[in-house]
Formats: sequence, C-alpha cells, structure tokens
Amino acid sequence: MFWRRKSVALALGGGGARGLAHIGVLRVLEREGIPIDLIVGTSVGALVGGAYACGITADELERRAEEYLNSSEFRSSAMKGLEAAYRGGEEGLGEKIRTYVKNRFLVVQAMFKPGILSNQDFQKTISYFLPDIEIEETRTPFRAVATDLVSGQQIVLSRGSLRQAVMASCAVPGAIEPLKEGERLLSNGGITCLIPCSVARQEGADIIIAVAVDRGISRETEIRTVVDIYHRVSEIMGEKLKALELSGADVVISPEVGDLHWTEFSQAMNLIEIGERAAREKLVDMRLAISPFRKWLRFVGRRIATGSRSYK
Repeated sequence: MFWRRKSVALALGGGGARGLAHIGVLRVLEREGIPIDLIVGTSVGALVGGAYACGITADELERRAEEYLNSSEFRSSAMKGLEAAYRGGEEGLGEKIRTYVKNRFLVVQAMFKPGILSNQDFQKTISYFLPDIEIEETRTPFRAVATDLVSGQQIVLSRGSLRQAVMASCAVPGAIEPLKEGERLLSNGGITCLIPCSVARQEGADIIIAVAVDRGISRETEIRTVVDIYHRVSEIMGEKLKALELSGADVVISPEVGDLHWTEFSQAMNLIEIGERAAREKLVDMRLAISPFRKWLRFVGRRIATGSRSYK
C-alpha cells in the first residue's frame, strides 16, 4: 500500500535574545534526523528560521551568533545599549549612573522617532545572518509573519526579499523602526501571532512542532503605576494569544528561558544549550507525532497504561 509521509512544519516563536534557544532546538532536529518540510517564523524565530531554511546549519548559526555578539560593531550598537539599559543585578555607582542616563536617553529618543534602531542600522544585523536572496529560493520552504500597523492585519510573507521579510517580522515596536512597504507599515509579527502555528497549518502542514521562547506572565512583577498596568495587560493578552496558537501544535518545545529580558544577548551561548536540552526532552513526542503508526502506538500505549492485555 502506498504511504505518503506527513509534512512537518516548524513554528518558531518570537522572544528577542531568548530566540537564540531556537539554534539549540535545530541542532537536535538535525542530529536526530527529524524531517522539516516548512519553517514559519515570527520575529527572532523568522531570523533563525530564515537562516536555517537557507541551508545554514545549527553549528554555523551558533558560530555566527557568537562572532557577531563579540564584534565591535555589536558592542557599540544601540541594541547593545538596550541590553545595558534594561540589565538588572548588582552594579557599581558609576555603572548605575551610566545605565540611568542611557535609559532616559533611549526613552527621549523614542518620543521623536519611530524606533530607537533605524532600518539601516538593523539591516546590518540581518545581512550578517541571511544571504541576499528571495524567499522562493530557500532550500526549505519558509514564511515570515509580520503585522501591518495601518490595517492591523497579520501579514504572511512568502515571496520577495528574504532580508526585508525577516527585518519586518523582527521590528519590535518602539525598539526597531517599522518597515514601509507600499501602503503597509510592517512591524513585529508577535503583535498578532507570537508563535505561528496557525500560519503553518494554513500553509498545509500535517504535523506542527512549535517552539515557544517567551517569558510568559511574571508572578513577581509589582503593579503600582500606569506603566506597570499597561505592561501587565499586554502580557495577559499575549499569553492568551499564545495559548490559542499552541493549541494547534502537535508538539510544543518550551526552553526554560526564565525571566530573561528580550535584550539580554549576552546570554546567547547559555540559551542555545537550554534549547538543546528542551528539544531532547521532546524527542519521543516528536518521533511519535511524525510516525505513520502513531495512532496505533497511542492505542497500544493506552492499553498498556490501563493494564489490558487484549488488543482485539
């Protein structure tokens, strides 16, 4: 009897620096021979997923990430400045003063610009990781998810410049300038679709492996000001949207990223290891999901769990 392997899609979610855990997940999928027929990414998931779809291995992605984050270009960039401004922990008096001033400077900048980081500046980061090709030319079919700030609609980018599509998907509101495209003003995909499981399903995937690298709702946050309330409301809405998306996944991989802020790129190598560990823990689930005998295996598993010896 002819058997067609079910198509498998990888849905990589947004989360800024936490998305470096995606590299660890990809390494495990590579080593274990888990087939991937489609990659859909939101924000940093689009950056890592787009690079992988081009044929760049997980090991090469790790090397590029380490090299870039240690480069003088990154260390002097506004992105590195954001990490310093948001960083917690113990600091000396001089460092506290510099962080305070830098944080206030970034806030003032945001009052007069569409983003702290311009398209031109962020393009350098995108170009470092992605080749200058069209989306249609990737080795593995790829989709990037963005949001049109004009219409409020979710935009699935499936053709045209790969770099431009990923840049639009990664444009964190306030931090990175939205990308103008005709009548549309494209911003971060996480606004409407933090983990793009629904997009993967719309694109025809039979099996969806989702990777969630967001922080979720913090229980320790104090809610005292208008800003605190605004952030909490945003977290709650995001969590509800995430749960809705993940309900459509066959396997969910959730690296334990803790309470890391999206700007903490200095934790890159730790995050890659965390992603690896989370993926290894889900290997059985992934193999079961893609197995042509999964219904039979689940049936047998239930019978064994209930202690029955009859398989009639």
